[in-house]
Amino acid sequence: MNSTEYHIRKMDCPSEEALIRMKLDALTGIHHLAFDLQSRTLVVAHDGEPLAITSALEELSLGTEWRSTTPIEGNSIETEDPRIQRKVLWWALGINAAFFVGETTGGLIFGSLGLVADGLDMLADALVYSVALWAIGRTVRAKGRAARLAGVLQALLAVAGLAEVVRRFLSSAALPDYLGMIGISAMAMAANVVTLIILQRARSREVHIRASLIFTANDILINAGVILAGLLVMWLKHPLPDLIIGCLVFLIVMRGALRILSLKAGRS
Repeated sequence: MNSTEYHIRKMDCPSEEALIRMKLDALTGIHHLAFDLQSRTLVVAHDGEPLAITSALEELSLGTEWRSTTPIEGNSIETEDPRIQRKVLWWALGINAAFFVGETTGGLIFGSLGLVADGLDMLADALVYSVALWAIGRTVRAKGRAARLAGVLQALLAVAGLAEVVRRFLSSAALPDYLGMIGISAMAMAANVVTLIILQRARSREVHIRASLIFTANDILINAGVILAGLLVMWLKHPLPDLIIGCLVFLIVMRGALRILSLKAGRS
């Protein structure tokens, strides 16, 4: 049995971890996966050579770099408890679902496409977690179908959102309520900052806590982008900044959809 370490440059949130788990589940001879999202590393305990694992990871286009392969002393290896996987995934799903409801509702009320896009980005990640939850213990073929469905749904969300950006741009969209836009994003950012502080003070080495640190930091950056767009709308008296931030977030959703759909490659 061997242990192979990879550096995965674009693995910066739990949704990428879920994608990698689903991708590698198609392979035989893998005994354990150890993720460290803070350092963007993955250690795989496996039989034989890591060529098939490396190839599968490269198909995801996440910037995978092989670092080392070393033999494992003895034949025993710690296996992952599915109950722990379910607990982590439910926790992540709940957070994303809550932010989806809050920001999408606020975006519809205040006419902000940026808020709606941020909310739909949360929904897109929630779809990944839902698929990963459903997939635990199921066949490779069933997991492939579920992942493809999630990818198609994400792509449809992104296309619909980008089409709405174009429609609003061409029809001279009404000015969004920038105060409501800023207020909702500021509340979301405050919640994320408090969460980040709590997680940092916990100083935990648990994988889901470390993953949440990075994921929450990314959410804060998006919140800041929506707030900046709101300030620019207020200053310029024009909806273009809101449309730009909405377009950027919808492109992020589309990127996630393409990654999920790429999971089909290499499956049998």
